[in-house]
Amino acid sequence: MTEDEQQIYLKVTPILEVNHESTKHLIADIDTSQSKKQQAIDLYLKVRDGFIYNPYHLDLRPEKLRSSVVLQKSRAWCVEKAIVLATGLRALGIPSKLGYGIVVNHIGVEKLTAALRREEIVFHGYVSAFIDGKWVKSTPAFDPLICKLSGVEPLEWDGETDSLFQAYKGDQKFMEYKHFYGEFEDVPVELMNAEMKKYYPHLFEEEHNSRSFSFFHLDS
Repeated sequence: MTEDEQQIYLKVTPILEVNHESTKHLIADIDTSQSKKQQAIDLYLKVRDGFIYNPYHLDLRPEKLRSSVVLQKSRAWCVEKAIVLATGLRALGIPSKLGYGIVVNHIGVEKLTAALRREEIVFHGYVSAFIDGKWVKSTPAFDPLICKLSGVEPLEWDGETDSLFQAYKGDQKFMEYKHFYGEFEDVPVELMNAEMKKYYPHLFEEEHNSRSFSFFHLDS
């Protein structure tokens, strides 16, 4: 990848607020004397463990997805956690992209599938980081508490190989990717809204704003 191409994936965007004070605070305790790979691993663990995973309060509006807004929370869903990780990586000088797919989670998602009315989880977010000359994927969504409740080990990442969720819990299938949308320099907000409207039309036709589940979108 050329230096010009790297700059694309280091830049500030309306959602990835790389130079914001909240981002500086996020990376303040990352030891920048270490290798870029170790910095990326340390930030991955901080983001993975720093927010309780909560997919029951979804907001697809760009002003609510900004990294500084997410960093005010203690609970976040996969798209939000990926935004924070990608933003922090760029602030550390590590090019990052946002990736999205459709996944099916086979364990412990009865409440979520009841709200979504189907098994597919659309626009599941992950991050690709450019480390030691190659792109490496990681998924910071599931914190140790959620993993314990689901009976799986927290997902580790070595900065060298892709880490995209456990496929199995013992012999039982845990999670599988059904489709990849690709990787982007910023959150593709309109595509995300369009895909969720296609898969979950009821979320766009009815109001959802309770303590147990909320959903906001571009037309909200």
